[in-house]
This record gives sequence, C-alpha cells and structure tokens, in this order.
Amino acid sequence: MQPPARTASENGAGKGQPIRLQHKYDMKPTAILLLHCQDKPGIITEVTKFITDNKGNIVYLDQYVDHEDGMFFMRIEWELASFLIPRDKIREYVDTLYAQRYEMTFNLYFNDERPRMAIFVSKMSHCLYDLLARWKAGEFQCDIPCIVSNHEDLRYVADQFGIPYHVWSIKKDHSNKAEVEKAEMELLRENRVTFIVLARYMQIISDEMIAQYPHHIINIHHSFLPAFIGAKPYHQAWERGVKIIGATSHYVTAELDAGPIIEQDVARITHKDTPESLVLKGKDLEKIVLSRAVSKHIERKILTYKNKTIIFS
Repeated sequence: MQPPARTASENGAGKGQPIRLQHKYDMKPTAILLLHCQDKPGIITEVTKFITDNKGNIVYLDQYVDHEDGMFFMRIEWELASFLIPRDKIREYVDTLYAQRYEMTFNLYFNDERPRMAIFVSKMSHCLYDLLARWKAGEFQCDIPCIVSNHEDLRYVADQFGIPYHVWSIKKDHSNKAEVEKAEMELLRENRVTFIVLARYMQIISDEMIAQYPHHIINIHHSFLPAFIGAKPYHQAWERGVKIIGATSHYVTAELDAGPIIEQDVARITHKDTPESLVLKGKDLEKIVLSRAVSKHIERKILTYKNKTIIFS
C-alpha cells in the first residue's frame, strides 16, 4: 500500500495542514508516535516508509519545524490490524532504527491503552463538575479511578458519578504534608494513575510528586499567565484595572505557575465589574480552558520541549 498524499515536505520543513484519514472516535487499535530531534532531510520519508513497508495504514500525520532551534517535531499514528511488527517490539525497532541515528527523543502510545486520570480538588466544584460531565458524555476517552481532596466538601459530586473520593486534611502549618503526599502517591500507584488534573486544588504540589509525574500534572490557573501569578489573581486584575481577564492551563513544574502552557483564553471586562463578577466570569473560562487541555493530553497531542508545548491539531 502506498503512503497517502501529503501536504508536508519530505525534508521535514513542510507547512501544510495535518493529515487525517480516520475519525478521532474510531477505536481501531493504533500506535501513536510523538518525536522530536534536530531537523534533517528525510525524517518523514524514513518514518513513513518504516510504517508502510510493514503494512501499517497511516491515519494521522502532523509535523512542525522550529527554525530558531532547528528542531523537528512530529506526531504520527497508524493502524495496527495488519502491522507486521508485534506491538511489544515497536519501541525497540524505533529506538534501534531512528532514535539513535537521529538522536531522537520519542514517546510511543497505543490508543486502546486508556489514560487513567486522578482529579485533585479542594472546595470549588465548577471545574470538577465540568470534567466529570464531559467524561460521562464520552468526550474524554480515559478512566477516572479516584478523586483526591483536602476537604470533604465535594464528596457528594464524586458520589453522583460513582467515583471513589479520598480526603487527606493538610494542617495549616503543613507539618503533615509529606505524610499526606506519601499516602496520595501510594493511592495513585495502586490505581495505576497516568496523569493528574488539579481542578482548582488549592495546595502546592511538592517537587517529589512533580518528579514522579513530569509533564503529567495539569493545572488550571485563573489568570492569563504570566500575568497575576499566585493567589487571588482576579482581585489583582481588578486592582490593576485591566480590560481582559483570562485563564491558563499548564503543566506543573517546580516553579510556581511557570510550567509549559497548554491552553489559554480570555474574556473582556469593564470598569463596572467587581472582583466578585470577575470571579463568576472567570469560572466559565476556567472550565473551558481546562477541558481543552485535558482533551489534548488524553489524545496524546502534546509534545513538550524546553518550557513550551507543541500542540498538534
């Protein structure tokens, strides 16, 4: 079978739109390869030839070149039904044939291996409700084995959706924080959690937990970062007299509110707004921005490089 016609150039520097040959909700088993390396001629040809020579049917291909750094980024997905290489050997083949040759960093996923999302919450319910409603409606192809909180307040929400709800209270002086996180990490391991969503979880995650889930902890911050970091950003925005407020979803890193940004959006405000009305307007933004970020992560369409993200469409 010949590869489909492409808009991307064969030297990895094409400017076309991504190739889609399959609806995203089709669930035929596929492999998904996310990679980046120094841009060189022939990378697309090499990788697509490897797939098609082994009877793989390519259903998605998107690529991008950062000309400032000379870096090549690609996401490619292919059906496994007739693929000659056993799925447990694909990683080894890619590593041997291309990763070493091109000094390539890559991640390999399979669409029938569903991500497992843990949601961390405190007292605000708007983001939690939105995530669970989208999950229940089938928008998120993932499992949610647990919800973790530092308060009892939202247990009724978890009960409505039939998801176990776990509470660990953290003392004001944080003297038990290490003990709490140890218990949380054990819960995450037991439930085979692959990524965490902080749905307005009002606690700082420790460096140790971040190290266990690098670029796999998604936060929603209620401002258009890098503006108004830290606490009460809507009040900061009101005091500054801005005309636009925003929300930002990003991966969590050791530096507060400074991880790679996944998604952002804004809403216009006026002098008539109060801190309270900004909070209400901001909640709608937060839900939308967080859900978009979670969706892209579940679909394995995010590649992080340095402190930025490449988001494949």
